[in-house]
Amino acid sequence: MATATALSTTGRDPHAERSKRLLAALCDGYRENFLVRLWNGETWQPHSGPTPFTLVLQHPGALRAMFWPFDTMGVGEAYIYNDYDIEGDIFAFTRFLRHLVQLRQSRTLAAKLRLLWALMKLPKQRHPRDPSKVGRPVQGDHSLANDRDAISFAYDLPSAFYALWLDKYMQYTCGYFESPEESLETAQERKVDWICRKLRLKPGDRFVDFGCGWGGLLIHAARHYGVRATGVTLAGEQARWCEHAIDQAGLRDRIQIVASDYRHFHSPGQFDAAASVGMAEHIGHANLPVFLGKIFECLRPGGVYLHHSINLQPHTPYPIWTAFARKYVFPNGELHSILPLLDAATRVGFEVRDLENFRESYVYTLQHWVRNLEAHHDEVVKLVGEVSYRVFRIYMAGATLGFRSGIYTLNQILFSKPDNGQSHLPLTRADWYRS
Repeated sequence: MATATALSTTGRDPHAERSKRLLAALCDGYRENFLVRLWNGETWQPHSGPTPFTLVLQHPGALRAMFWPFDTMGVGEAYIYNDYDIEGDIFAFTRFLRHLVQLRQSRTLAAKLRLLWALMKLPKQRHPRDPSKVGRPVQGDHSLANDRDAISFAYDLPSAFYALWLDKYMQYTCGYFESPEESLETAQERKVDWICRKLRLKPGDRFVDFGCGWGGLLIHAARHYGVRATGVTLAGEQARWCEHAIDQAGLRDRIQIVASDYRHFHSPGQFDAAASVGMAEHIGHANLPVFLGKIFECLRPGGVYLHHSINLQPHTPYPIWTAFARKYVFPNGELHSILPLLDAATRVGFEVRDLENFRESYVYTLQHWVRNLEAHHDEVVKLVGEVSYRVFRIYMAGATLGFRSGIYTLNQILFSKPDNGQSHLPLTRADWYRS
């Protein structure tokens, strides 16, 4: 229930005054400016000058809902359930969040206690939470049932929702940009083509894509490189979209979709090339050897595998903000550094042939996605509701901080399955760059 706000004898709202003092403490050392609009119409800003975003506090307990208890969920949950709103540039707001993380790490215990005391003086008030919007993260348990539930939660929203803010290839993974000014369509087309070039696909090759999404890579590889392609997916909604897209492309005789967990896919030695693009984040650290072993098994000797995934910078603590994404976007998602990935791949028999990091491209990709999402706000809300719109808006905007800082990397690794010590690959990468 909303808490009534009593006015002081001077006519001022005491909770508004407390909130402004608390904001001043939270902005200590923050050099950028923004506007705060309180529930009673008052405004406040830390500095003078332009205000790229407005933080709208919807009720007297909004700051307390954001920052107490001091967990990893409060800021995100308070936003998606409208204890506060963000008008304007959400990427500027995420820079303020980065400041708050740094403030939390640098403050003394005494300073943290003062902030806590200030928060506790605000009303214990927040808007209701909707449990239907929450996934079921199970720490470290990547059983068949848990992974199926997690994939369904993450990807079985209406495909029409994703089509509003993704590109024509429906790529929910990083594009490959030549410049920040480039369009999302161009960057994503370059990405799928770059994968095909790295795999050196040619007519008649048998190609399998694990976690094939909405089928964009499969269709590009079949149409432009003449391969016979197989897509493996657990997501029912994505599989249905794939089937329709394949028919629309007139490639039914060249592409098949297999609805299967990778652990149940059995086709030893049948493929010349394999890829997984953004799937490893769902595998879990413990299952990496199983997943990579399955791909190794599927390839013929001399076959190649392109692994595309988000990785943590080695020797970096797990970022605290990932808990929000694991609860509301990717339950049971699990990031790892490139070191255990390379270890697991080489243990099953793969040879590392090439490694590329283009994490900066993920910043530009996310910026495009968020702007597209915002541009289609009303249509998105009709399909999935306001809470889901806000989940995706803040999660994608916040993720840019990890890629900018280098905590997250985006790696493409080309592996080969040796054929009695022979790779059968060219001596250089020159063929990748030929038009």
